[in-house]
Amino acid sequence: MNGRVDGRPPGRDRRAQAVPVRPGTDRVRDDPPVTAVIGGGIAGLAAATVLAERGVRVVLYEREPFLGGRVAGWPITLPDGSRATMSRGFHAFFRQYYSLRALLRRVDPALGMLTSLPDYPLQHSSGLCDSFRHVPRTPPWNALAFAALSPTFRLRDLLAMRPGSALPLLDVRTRRVHEDLDQVSADAFLDAVRFPRAARHLAFEVFSRSFFADPRQLSAAEMALMFHIYFLGSSEGLLFDVPREPFPTALWEPLACHLARYGTEVRTATPVEAVHPGPDGGHLVADATGSRRFDAVVLAMDTGGLQAVVSRSPGLGDSPWRDRVARLRTASPFLVSRLWLDSPPEPTRPHFLGTSGYGTLDNVSILSRWECEATRWAARTGGSVVELHAYAVPPTTDRDTTERHLVEQMHRVYPETRRARVVAARHEWRADCPLFPVGGYTHRPTVRTPDPAVVVAGDLVRTDLPVALMERAATSGFLAANALLERWGVRGEIVWTVPDRGRYALLRALASRRRPGRRDRGGGAERKHPGLG
Repeated sequence: MNGRVDGRPPGRDRRAQAVPVRPGTDRVRDDPPVTAVIGGGIAGLAAATVLAERGVRVVLYEREPFLGGRVAGWPITLPDGSRATMSRGFHAFFRQYYSLRALLRRVDPALGMLTSLPDYPLQHSSGLCDSFRHVPRTPPWNALAFAALSPTFRLRDLLAMRPGSALPLLDVRTRRVHEDLDQVSADAFLDAVRFPRAARHLAFEVFSRSFFADPRQLSAAEMALMFHIYFLGSSEGLLFDVPREPFPTALWEPLACHLARYGTEVRTATPVEAVHPGPDGGHLVADATGSRRFDAVVLAMDTGGLQAVVSRSPGLGDSPWRDRVARLRTASPFLVSRLWLDSPPEPTRPHFLGTSGYGTLDNVSILSRWECEATRWAARTGGSVVELHAYAVPPTTDRDTTERHLVEQMHRVYPETRRARVVAARHEWRADCPLFPVGGYTHRPTVRTPDPAVVVAGDLVRTDLPVALMERAATSGFLAANALLERWGVRGEIVWTVPDRGRYALLRALASRRRPGRRDRGGGAERKHPGLG
């Protein structure tokens, strides 16, 4: 077992919090239960790892031929005959992703498979640019320094803001922030604050679109939670790491070997069709080859996969739970365009650049600056490997037009790329990320279900913890494993998160004045949504 048990936080932040686990034995002693983990993404791999390490017999099902879910990679052949790895795009491994890093430390305790990027600049088409390189990591100095250093915060804009409406950001607690702000869109919340338009594009819209959602659709509670996780609630900072090699080589192949050492049966290219309660209290998991009995089941699929399995499993859960699953929504499509060019961008260009105001282009990554496979190709050919992302693309958009537009916007951002010839291109369209819409929080499924032998994991899950994106997937996987281990009297994995409340008593006191049930200083009526005050 590799979870930290000495009580020390796993990162730089001394205020990181541990989610306690119930005491129990280290491992299953006799007659180990057999568990099906359905889904081989981060959530499923996290659950399978904890269960297998505790002596549970695990069978891991994955519908794709490879592991990793939305962080997977697969082999392709370029026109020049060389082999490469395609993926669903760049992912940032932030330092406050404690659960994800704990999972990866199973195969690399020093996390040598990751390398840090020197900066995370954000650029608007107007010419304004923000950077986090010189911003301190500790709140609230990080927010103050960011505002002071950013050209997007002008004095007249700051004077026009409504700081009282922004107070909920100072004391974000997972359950309470959703009670306060889940009925408000991120866009409406920022309107209420009168957040400067230019800073809004860079400081908030870039983050909200990383949820693959238009800010007009995204819950303001999710935006506020993200602001807490990455900024005001954590001293880990906003710089991040990336894998040195493609995802399969760096992450998932080593983890698959780790699981094999614990006897896990990994069944890739095996989609599960249904899960039926068995007559003896177990469950029958059906795939194309037949049915197999299990003592417990972890459902670790994306939104569409979970809904499909539940719809074909009429005996699974109860009606309210099945209705919650059916009400889940998927975010708009997104595009990842990877280009193999015959020449590199200028050496001064950042490794990764977040963009706003360039149409559908959301960021540009020069992959050959850090991923060794791409670096080797660039060294051999004199070229470069560049990746472009377009998040939250309208479903009715013509795909060919969007792909061309993305390349044209790259030429606007880095004009020297106009001279580069595209040696190879891969355009990956997907539409399987969860949407966190206004008012959707209470309808999301939790880890536990009406059946104690069935649990759910994934970034679609409501955890009531300050986690998001890949970290929510890993955390929910640990929590799903813990829920099953608790039934068998085995101690689970300690889960660490950023603090689940504002860091400073004074700021918390200010924020409390804007919560429902309190009156403003002028004795005004109670406010239903403090962010719109």
